[in-house]
Amino acid sequence: MNKIVLHGLALEKDSEKYLTQIIDRLNRESVEIWYTSLFHSRNTAILGKVNNITDKISSDFDSVFSLGGDGTFLESLLWVGESEVPILGVNMGRLGFLASIAKEAIKESLYLLFKGEYEVESRALLSLETNMKLFNAKTYALNECAILRKDSSAMIMVKCYINGQYLNTYWADGLMVATPTGSTGYSLSCGGPLMMPDSKDFVITPVSPHNLNVRPLIVSDESELTFEIETRNRSFLISLDSRSETIENDVNITIKKAPFQAKLIRIEGINFPDTIRNKLGWGFDKRN
Repeated sequence: MNKIVLHGLALEKDSEKYLTQIIDRLNRESVEIWYTSLFHSRNTAILGKVNNITDKISSDFDSVFSLGGDGTFLESLLWVGESEVPILGVNMGRLGFLASIAKEAIKESLYLLFKGEYEVESRALLSLETNMKLFNAKTYALNECAILRKDSSAMIMVKCYINGQYLNTYWADGLMVATPTGSTGYSLSCGGPLMMPDSKDFVITPVSPHNLNVRPLIVSDESELTFEIETRNRSFLISLDSRSETIENDVNITIKKAPFQAKLIRIEGINFPDTIRNKLGWGFDKRN
């Protein structure tokens, strides 16, 4: 790896030493280091005068180091976009499925990275298509696309079609389509299933449905999903991962697999079953 971008949140004082570890290792490997302008503006005192990227990360970079939690990782993906530059997630907090490297393991992980003991996983993205401009044209999501009521006044009604065939009408607080990656997030908290990252499926998960016999549904990721929405106040929220916008009822909504993917760097010895077990506390006898 010869050219790397760093992106992250404003670092706490006790996390600055971990950034120093990363920069020192990259310098020893003679790596050309760049920073997103957002990361630099948050940490000017630490980084000083550096190479800044102000727009998007082009395909001539070898990787992006995302320094933070899963939210920071999703933010890094917005900088990468269609270039598919691989992202390495370094967890500066306590919980993270995407940011899988603990800050205490940075030295060991970078050693393995530069030894070539890693793999790059491809993760499916969702693509949102509407008849209006939304999200500054960055209409893709790694976790989920959610249709949600705007306030607490009433439920919304969502008609769902799969490949043009009518599936169901949902009366609920909302409805989401989640990727296998997103199955550990918002969908999980709404009763959706956990899915292995390489599953070729999406899951349709209702949010607080009125009818209790309505359950999450797994569909092929080759499916094209279209939605019609009715609300009392004529508007609702649509979200892509952590971003959201208010739109009107008459907007056409189609969700399908994006034509490009997210690339995640996985250091050897770190895998999804281990992450799930550790983050969710599986396999531990809590009676002791």
